[in-house]
Amino acid sequence: MNAKKVLAASLAATMMFGLAGCAKSGSSDTGSSNGGAMTIKVWSPQEDQSAKSGKWLQKECEAFAKEHKDWKINFKYGVCSEGDAGKLVTQDAKAAADVYMFANDQLGTLLDAKAIAQLGGDALKDVQNNNTKALVDSVTSDGKVYGLPFTGNTWFMYYDKTAFSDQDVKSLDTMLSKGKVAFPVSNSWYLGSFYVANGGTLFGDGTDKKAGVQFGGENGYATTKYLVDLVNNPNFENDADGKGLTDFRKGTVKAMFSGSWDYDALKKALGDKLGIAQLPTVNINGQAKQLKSFSGSKAVAVNPNSKNMQASIALARYLAGEKAQEDHYKLRSIIPCNTTLLKNEEVAKDPLVTAQNNTINNTSIVQPTISAMGNYWTPTETFGKNLIAKKVTAANYKAETDKFVKSLNTDAVK
Repeated sequence: MNAKKVLAASLAATMMFGLAGCAKSGSSDTGSSNGGAMTIKVWSPQEDQSAKSGKWLQKECEAFAKEHKDWKINFKYGVCSEGDAGKLVTQDAKAAADVYMFANDQLGTLLDAKAIAQLGGDALKDVQNNNTKALVDSVTSDGKVYGLPFTGNTWFMYYDKTAFSDQDVKSLDTMLSKGKVAFPVSNSWYLGSFYVANGGTLFGDGTDKKAGVQFGGENGYATTKYLVDLVNNPNFENDADGKGLTDFRKGTVKAMFSGSWDYDALKKALGDKLGIAQLPTVNINGQAKQLKSFSGSKAVAVNPNSKNMQASIALARYLAGEKAQEDHYKLRSIIPCNTTLLKNEEVAKDPLVTAQNNTINNTSIVQPTISAMGNYWTPTETFGKNLIAKKVTAANYKAETDKFVKSLNTDAVK
């Protein structure tokens, strides 16, 4: 396709998406103006479609169809986890699903492949009016919004309430003085939180590729020195390959860091002893520094190549809407992000919901979605593994920090 045709197609898709809120069911853009049926392909994780989880996706699509009886829709379901969207949708964007779920860290990849449509009209208003700023930012690139969030995505702290008090869990160092704590130092999604706590930045405000990753200098050295001491603490355990979860359930570990996906297993094991909280501080150079996790969202996207654009837009709005989020919460314990639903009495009293949303709002940064972020993961994992292997020591931590920062930025600026 030549450049003019690409531009025309892109503009057409954006215009249709921007008018989504004004479209009427059965308009010619849906492909069903003659009364014929349309097929909409919808991709979601397997769990959303399983009988064990109440067939959430099928339930919502069928409810949507009942509300739009003048659209004769056949749904074609496919399996694609939110984390795999950037890989599977972009293999052939034109043949991919009309509507799919994605983790917001896939946004840059999806944009590069022209596989995700910009939001406008009522779809844009849905995002802006029903989410916190952090959630809106998570699906925004260059000031444009590209997905409808249906849940936040981050990690926080689980702890044994018989081992730590409410005051104890405000400080990781206090906790380490009283019991064993597991933390995934060798996992790059977690390790960066220490550097961000002490002033480190990723691509400036998260969008400036040329700014690179700044985890160095005196603050970086101090952070690495803290980590060297941490991994040598007898009350520290590196959480890798599920070890933290196993030992926490056995009782040999008294706190661990993870997300909502581990809640059911931990609640079953600890019952009322299970505590959940936003992230603690760490003491670096005598000062309390707030750990900050990456936060983001999982969202519903529309493929700009869809032949049934308006129906696809309407379906995406429905799947990310308040009722669908409520069903998602009840059927799969997927924590809602709709601000109205979060005020619901049943939802508001759930400690898991409180911990995740407190973390997103108070102790996190929005994970950068630019493609340069792809260079962050492997060097950080390698550095974390070197810390655990005691290859980074009190004798060489400055030189090792310099090498780490160089590796983070080798391909970040081109």
